[in-house]
This record gives sequence, C-alpha cells and structure tokens, in this order.
Amino acid sequence: MNVLSDAWGWLTTASNWHGSDGIPTRFLEHFEYSVEAVLIGALIAFPLGLLTGHTKRGGLVVTSLANIARALPTLGLVVLLVVVIGVKFRAVMIPLVALTVPPILLNTYEGVRNVDPRLTDAAQGMGLRPWQVLWRAEVPAAMPLILTGFQFAAVNAVANTAIAAYSSFGGLGRYIIDGLATTDYGMVAGGAILIVVAAILNLVFFAVLRRVLISPGLQSRERASA
Repeated sequence: MNVLSDAWGWLTTASNWHGSDGIPTRFLEHFEYSVEAVLIGALIAFPLGLLTGHTKRGGLVVTSLANIARALPTLGLVVLLVVVIGVKFRAVMIPLVALTVPPILLNTYEGVRNVDPRLTDAAQGMGLRPWQVLWRAEVPAAMPLILTGFQFAAVNAVANTAIAAYSSFGGLGRYIIDGLATTDYGMVAGGAILIVVAAILNLVFFAVLRRVLISPGLQSRERASA
C-alpha cells in the first residue's frame, strides 16, 4: 500500500504536470512512438496479409515471418541497435515495429482467407473485379478479426514503448528508468500506472472503432458467439 500511496502522491504533485519532463509531455511522446510503430507495422503487414489472404497463397511464409518477429527480444534488440547505429530513433523504432507486425499480419491473413466462399462467389457473380471483391466483400467480412490484430499491435506498442527509455528516449518509460535510478518508487509506480492507463485508452478507442467499422450484423454475430 505504501507504493500505491507514493504513486498517488507523485501523480498528484502539480510540478510533475509541467515542463519538458511533465506527464502531458511524456504521455504525448509515448503516444507518438506507439502510433508511429503501429502505422509503419501496418504499412508492412496489412498489404501482405490482404494479398496472401485473398489469393490463399503464402500462408507458410506469413506464419514464419510473424513467428520470427514475435520471437525477437525487444530489449536485447534495442541495446544491440544502439551499440551498432548509436542513440537514434531507428534503434527504438525497429523493434517496436517488429512487434506490431505479427498480429496485424496474421489476423488480416486469417480474416480474409476464411471469408465464406459463398460471399466471394456472389460478389464475383455480380461482375466485381478481384480487387473489388477484396475491398467490398472480403475486407468488410474480415473486419472483426482485422481490428483485433490492430488492437493487439497497438497494445503491444504502448507496453513496449517503455523500452525506448533505455536508449535515452522519452515516453512514460522514462519515469520507470529514472525512478529506479533514484530509488523513487513513487515515480516508478506512477509511470507504470500511466502506461496501464494508456493501454486502457487504446482498448476504449478500438471498442469505438469496432462500432463504427463493423456492420451491425457482424456485431450481433460477435455478441452471440461471445
């Protein structure tokens, strides 16, 4: 309980909410790192998942790439890249992106690949071209699984962005690193709480996104199967 009370005391100290090391600044830095990692990961994984899922080819390659990326030790990779290329943004972003790729890639691939063949046959029967079948039939039907992949990627990015602090970058992880260095456990616990809050905000965002992007029929089916 002492750690929680120390964390509350640190979080409610007015001076911690101002300046370049203030909570809003660190929160924004954390948000920027996380969003950039997800966007870059999506640029790599989403098209590949769509292509392989639509053609139903390359499943082994997709699974292998995802498993390799998932097995990467994030902290070890950050330290290695800092040693090799110096304290640069790439040293942090490469492992963060690598962690966002597997859920987006696998969920997009599986979602599109497993769309009911009757739906795609009906779309083709209406004279739609292959890319129209993909975007008008397969992607909307696969949207629940696709969004789940993006949600996992975003939560992973938020959690692992704390590692950026090990290479002298900002973000909420800075409080954990600095707090441990100075034995300020209120700061450590406060930083951890803020990271949890950021992850919860991610979940809320994707809950709203699901209501906007998923058709009511699919939402009802999801609730029925839950």
